[in-house]
Amino acid sequence: METIQIVLLALVQGITEFLPISSSGHLILTPLLFGFELQSLAFDVAVHLGTLAAVMLYFRREIATMVVAMLESPRIRRLDQPDARLGWMIILATLPVLALGLPLKSVLEVLREDETRVALVIAGTTIGFGLILWWADWRGKRTRDEYGIGWMAALFIGLLQAIAIIPGTSRSGITITAGLLIGLTRKAASRFSFLLAIPTILMAGGLETIDLLRSAEPVDWWSLILGGLLSFVFAYLTIHYFLKFIERISMLPFVLYRLLLGGVILMLVW
Repeated sequence: METIQIVLLALVQGITEFLPISSSGHLILTPLLFGFELQSLAFDVAVHLGTLAAVMLYFRREIATMVVAMLESPRIRRLDQPDARLGWMIILATLPVLALGLPLKSVLEVLREDETRVALVIAGTTIGFGLILWWADWRGKRTRDEYGIGWMAALFIGLLQAIAIIPGTSRSGITITAGLLIGLTRKAASRFSFLLAIPTILMAGGLETIDLLRSAEPVDWWSLILGGLLSFVFAYLTIHYFLKFIERISMLPFVLYRLLLGGVILMLVW
């Protein structure tokens, strides 16, 4: 891979993984738009590990507090302690991905076989789920924080997250949408989405690593290390500034971007 390709793809992954605009869609579209060959599975694993490291570093205190609270909750018989409850709800919201991830992954592999078809799918999901995000942001009550999520709400968010494997949907976008629909504030919906990304990216990265170990493709270690480091930096900065400004700017800029991107894709395809 050329250095410019590595930097561009790492930038795309680092920024779009946590913004509600679809990282998978951008990672598929970027090579098509710039004339690059589709990046290797190993590179996808590397940049996903970079974003995983970023979100774990950013929320390191929250993660440590949740883990301790979850380990103590059975002993002290307090499963409703806020930090423990949040940790259990993240685990619960991850279960639908375990059940639906592999079947939907096979759908994604079929889509990637046809460039025109995958571009049309990305355009449709980018526009469609962008409008749903706008509606949820407009209609949501925005009165609750992430510590008030119950088991039904966690499953609801998890079910919507499961379909985000379809390119253009956006994992963060659809989970933030779900959070807004159940009454979370923009910041709370985003924080829960980012924390939920940790087990989700771990599982996705694990599956990709298994596929990688089974393949015989050569490994370009320079590309993997540089891509992973850059995606880590871009992802960390994205999380920080997104959470800092999201209550002020609303979801409208991201919705408008999705509509514009979807329109451009349709123009290019047709």
